[in-house]
Amino acid sequence: MTERAAPTTMHIGELADRTGLSNRTIRHYDEVGLLHPSGRTEGGFRLYTDTDLARLLIIRRMKPLGFTLEQMAELLAVVDALGAADDDADRERLRGQLDEYIRDTEERRAKLEQHLGMADEFLGILRSR
Repeated sequence: MTERAAPTTMHIGELADRTGLSNRTIRHYDEVGLLHPSGRTEGGFRLYTDTDLARLLIIRRMKPLGFTLEQMAELLAVVDALGAADDDADRERLRGQLDEYIRDTEERRAKLEQHLGMADEFLGILRSR
């Protein structure tokens, strides 16, 4: 029988460094239910795993696209449920929900690309003056 290694953990400061987010922002995501630490030290300090890091990176990528905290929570619930689904019908339903987020994200990306084009055009106008 092989022993499974305990997951590597990190404190909130290291998680903040690895994501570029502040400790305060990470605590806020905990308070609103988007990201909970996987454990705590005896002293009560939050401990995070690589799985928590991956979850936080999803959140960090959704924020600039304009997703609300509620939408973030919904997507994370879909992702969590999809990973745990053992029924084909559930997986298909969840995959459909994930596909909706993919389409929504593609639309948001296209809009950002359009805005970036306008910004480049504007910069060109300013630089030609």
